[in-house]
Parts: sequence; C-alpha cells; structure tokens
Amino acid sequence: MRLTDCHNFQDFRRLAKKRLPGPIFHYIDGAADDEITYRRNTTAFDDVDLVPNVLNGVESVDMSVEVMGQKLDMPIYCAPTALQRLFHHEGERAVAKAATKYGTMFGVSSLATVTVEEIEKLAPGPKMFQFYFHKDRGLNDALLERARAANFNVMALTVDTITGGNRERDLRTGFTSPPKLTPASALSFATHPAWAWNFFTKEKFDMPHLSGHVSAGTNLAVSVGEYFSTMLDQSMNWKDAEKLCAQWNGQFALKGIMSVEDAKRAVDIGCTGIMVSNHGGRQLDGSRAPFDQLAEICDAVGDKIDVICEGGIQRGTHVMKALSVGAKACSGGRLYLYALAAAGQAGVERALGNLRTEIERDMKLMGVTSLDQLSRNNLRWR
Repeated sequence: MRLTDCHNFQDFRRLAKKRLPGPIFHYIDGAADDEITYRRNTTAFDDVDLVPNVLNGVESVDMSVEVMGQKLDMPIYCAPTALQRLFHHEGERAVAKAATKYGTMFGVSSLATVTVEEIEKLAPGPKMFQFYFHKDRGLNDALLERARAANFNVMALTVDTITGGNRERDLRTGFTSPPKLTPASALSFATHPAWAWNFFTKEKFDMPHLSGHVSAGTNLAVSVGEYFSTMLDQSMNWKDAEKLCAQWNGQFALKGIMSVEDAKRAVDIGCTGIMVSNHGGRQLDGSRAPFDQLAEICDAVGDKIDVICEGGIQRGTHVMKALSVGAKACSGGRLYLYALAAAGQAGVERALGNLRTEIERDMKLMGVTSLDQLSRNNLRWR
C-alpha cells in the first residue's frame, strides 16, 4: 500500500499501522476503557441524514469560514495533538506546512516536539496554541508568553484532562514518551526499520516547551496518562480559566466542553470559542459524542460564541452535518495524524486535499454555494 492508494481516513489508518511500531500506532489509535465513546464519535453522524436541494447553480462554491477571528479557506482545521515527532520525524513541521498550503488553522500542543518560535516561521497563517494548566505556575506563564511572542492567534485551554484516562492499549504495549527500549519494543522497532532509523538518527526527541521546567516526558519516560495525573493541576477551576482568558487578552477557547452549563459559563468568562470535544474518546468512556451534544449547545450559545465540533470526523459529509446543526467549523486530530505517520508532510497534504475535495463535492450535491446556507432544514434524524 502506498500514499497514492489513500483515498479516505481508513486508508491512511491502514498505512500508518504498517509504518509505525505497535506501541506508537496504538497510542494514536487507542482510547479509554472499552473505547465505546471513541467509536460513537464517528457513528453518531450515521443517525442523521442529509436532505439535498437541487437546481441551485453550484458551479462555484465558497467553503471559507471565519472562526475566532481567523479566516479559514476550508471549514476544518488541524486540532492540536502532542508528541508528533514520535509519529513521523517531520512532526509539527509537516502539519504546519500542510495546513498553511490549504489555508487552514494548525494547533500546537503544550506537549509539542517543535517550538512555537519555529512554527511561527513555517506557518504564517492562523495558529492556535493549546494550553495545559500545570502545577508549575512559572511554566504556565512561560507557555503563555512564548505563544504570545510567536504571534499565535488563538489560545485554547484544554479542560478535560484533569486526570489521565484509562488507556488500556498503552498499558498493554508499555507506551511511554519518549519510548523505552524493552525486549518487546525493540522487536517492534526492529520490524519497522524506517521509523526506527529516523527516530534514532534524527535530532533528539524533546518537548521543548517543557524542557527546563519538568523532566517527565522529555528525558524521563512516562505514560501520557501518568503525565496528566501528576503534572497537571487538578485544582484548576473556572476562576483559573477566567484569569487565563484575561491574561491572554485575545481569542480564547475552552477545549473539551460537553455540557450546556459549561458552554454558558465559557461565554460568561469571556471566551470567544469552545471546542465540543471528549478528547477523541481518550478520557471518559461512556460520555456523549460531540455531534450528539452539538445541537443543544448551539441552541444555547451559538449566537454568542463560536462552537467547534471536534472528534470523530472522517468525511466531508460529517462536516456538512456538523455545520448544518450550527457549528462554525470542525477540527480533529486523528484525521491528519494517521496521514502524518503514513507519509509526513505529503501525507497530511493528501488528507487535507481529500477532505477539501469531499467538502466541495458535498456542497454542490447539497445545492449550496456557501456554508451559511446549511441549516437543520436539510437534516433528518432517524
């Protein structure tokens, strides 16, 4: 299987599985407990049907949107994800360049493997910094100021990782960051020589935003669940979020909102956006899917704040359905991470290109020339 054989999400997933050592693949692919929520994130879209209109003159369509003050050429962006140089040696550099090529936003994690300063030079377009609230207040201040100095447009505070989810695949494979060399992992590395060569011969793996503040995950191998449970501040509350929002004093979002009550509070503390997200099903298994919650959240706050549907999106039709319900845009991690693992920048570009082509085709088949023409009138729930 080659990159040219990748026509959809599942094709990229299959190619990533071939290219990555088992523990690395299952870190991307896995979720919490029985992974019920992970699966529901995508199957939720199957419970709603699109009702197209015809004869609307759709020769030319405009798929651009404005989200949190940022003009995007397509209604989906690359959500921030950690540890990207584990998946491909180009890491965040590849995703930044691909997102820039397609005129969309790129999110950089606190746990990124490339600095915000380098990303600023690579990606002149819209950029989001994802913020983890650490116990170390000096680290928190440093993260915020580095993102500000690097001209990031949006700050997103992740609020659904107050402790690590029970990611049992990681427990079985022994996944850590950075990877530990054990008899089992050594065998997996040996059977994926291209990945191993690039990982062990390129620049040393690091999480540069944390270096100098914490050792966990940078030069001390830990699981991501352990990192969340020990390094992040479990006392974080709404006052902390409001203070951070004021400190940033710009476009500010909460990532991981799932209830109407929390969506309303996000408005009250001054947020300009919320990501309706359950962290890809990686935290609380049995929780609702973002698409299942989207309508009631949009009804409550959609006229006051930009609502993003994040999670489970694999097709252009999923984007059509989320925007029809009331989301301003969609975002996702796995939708480009498998592609990154499969082929670096070329893979991410192909994944975004495939989605862009699907969205354009779907708009024409729906009979709309701009995304604001979508509404619940063109949806029917089964």
